[in-house]
Amino acid sequence: MSRLPLVASDTQEHAAAGLLAAVQKAFGGTHTLDMPRTMANSRFALEFSGSLSTAVREQLALLVAQYNGCDYCLSIHTYIATNLAGVSAEEAYDARPDHGSSAKAAAAITLASAVLAARGDIADADLKSAREAGLTDGDIAEVVGHVALNVFTNYFDRAADTEIDTNIDTD
Repeated sequence: MSRLPLVASDTQEHAAAGLLAAVQKAFGGTHTLDMPRTMANSRFALEFSGSLSTAVREQLALLVAQYNGCDYCLSIHTYIATNLAGVSAEEAYDARPDHGSSAKAAAAITLASAVLAARGDIADADLKSAREAGLTDGDIAEVVGHVALNVFTNYFDRAADTEIDTNIDTD
């Protein structure tokens, strides 16, 4: 049984209704797979456009970059967090070892740490703690999506040995 609810594929009022209909059509028009129905808890998981604030998203990116040892991503996400997302330098640093700039950020970072450590196979207790800390099912799905997206960019930048940008205008 799914630990996140399945969004009804025929719902019209849900933001993901169009995407779910497209998935259903792609599979012959009779069935929508459970994975997209579960992912529909969060727009981010289906569209990479969610409800977590930019500050929380950047703190998640910093945590994942630190975990994966991606210097490029640490550099760029530190810049984005502190220059564009309103995160202080201290909050950006604290995001790396399981802290956050708000209760929601801390809950998201704690959950993201569990997702990273367990490679997605998190315990029921992790979900319970996230919910008790105020994360919605959509937030939980979005955190998992951000971890996955940032793992991709970390691995890409490490494989490519992307040079750290030195031409960013910091004024």
